[in-house]
Amino acid sequence: MNEFRRAFLKLTGGAGALVVAAASGLLASGNAWSAAWNKEGFESKALADAMKSLGATNAVASKDIVITAPDIAENGAVVPIAVTSKIPKTESISIVAEKNPFPLAATFGIAAGADSYVSTRVKMGQTSDVWAVVKADGKYFVTKKEIKITVGGCG
Repeated sequence: MNEFRRAFLKLTGGAGALVVAAASGLLASGNAWSAAWNKEGFESKALADAMKSLGATNAVASKDIVITAPDIAENGAVVPIAVTSKIPKTESISIVAEKNPFPLAATFGIAAGADSYVSTRVKMGQTSDVWAVVKADGKYFVTKKEIKITVGGCG
């Protein structure tokens, strides 16, 4: 009897959690989640095409964007990159590795009032400029940093 009661409580608790998640919108359909996917950008093979897909063709250089990454990366398979934007009303931050086969590496949406900081690891095949593209208040800003990739960890 005790085992039946436990199984029943687990079942109803799990079903209740699913109902709450569905009601709050956490279980959105696949189409709703993919609405923000920039397919054109992530499939572009040139820096200019990636920037165009982001809407950043006339982006302004800014010193209020800081890229934190190693000057020399010993392993191009996992290059840690962090971007901080000090520009008010930052809406999104994108990372573009210029000489990668597919330059657009990541795009992050920034919620209103949130810290404008993102961090990720990017795979890079060769030494390249890495661009941080920030959309703030409907305008685009950029900065770049060269990251050297060494073969076999020898710099």
